[in-house]
Amino acid sequence: MPVKRKETVVILGVSADIGKEICLRYLRDGYSVLGTYRVLSENVKSLRGKDNLTLFRCDLSRPKEIEKLASFAAKKKLSWKTFFSSVGTTEPIGRFFALDFDAWADSIHINGISQLRALHALYRFRSKESVSNVVFLAGGGTNNPFRCYSAYCLAKIMLIKMCELIDDENPDLNAFIVGPGFVRTKNHYETLRAGTKAEANLARVKDFWGSGKPGTSMDDIYGCMRWLEVQGRDVAGGRNFSVVHDDWGKELLARQLKGDLNMYKLRRFGNDWKSDIAGNRNKAVLATK
Repeated sequence: MPVKRKETVVILGVSADIGKEICLRYLRDGYSVLGTYRVLSENVKSLRGKDNLTLFRCDLSRPKEIEKLASFAAKKKLSWKTFFSSVGTTEPIGRFFALDFDAWADSIHINGISQLRALHALYRFRSKESVSNVVFLAGGGTNNPFRCYSAYCLAKIMLIKMCELIDDENPDLNAFIVGPGFVRTKNHYETLRAGTKAEANLARVKDFWGSGKPGTSMDDIYGCMRWLEVQGRDVAGGRNFSVVHDDWGKELLARQLKGDLNMYKLRRFGNDWKSDIAGNRNKAVLATK
């Protein structure tokens, strides 16, 4: 019997701690992986020589390098089932008007636009056999201000909304975003380096780092992603999920999501509220004067 071709996963940022661990789990489960990295870090070195893994050096902040990645994909006749991005930085950290604007804009580019550019370039290499998955990582600030991390927060909000836009335009893609929560990764060094510029978040990170607690497990992050891939567009498409706070893996949640297209998306709470009588609002205002 012919051997079934391995499905391929593209991972942007296998040099990141989450990227590396997700890569290892996909490999363990029988997938082929094309992983990008910017610098030859210890994480990348530890992945060298793994079966079914192709590593490609690519600085996503440089459009020409993304073009090279697309050319490589064409040469290798890439057909990906899942596109996952683990790229991200919380820097620059500090209040908006105290930051260098170019550094702030570069952060938005790295945390959002560059990842979308890579997806745009690799879209034509998606698997045509079935719906393919697009998975991004969310960050803090979705439901409240994330003081001193405005570039990071804004870019993540952009990715959340972009998943909804992609879902609306592309029935061939299951695009969703996952918030991993507090994970023990090297990204926290950025806050520790920022010191008092991080304000209240500095103490939070110091407490977490000093506690030795693992935070969200990589198995949970991967498990949530895989469940959403399997559930497909009806459940996952265009939505933002929390690994820590949502009942992923439960049939009840899947049913609820199928029945409410507004769940787990960016919405203004109470958007559809209207007074029973058109003039009530004006009357209520006059009554207070």
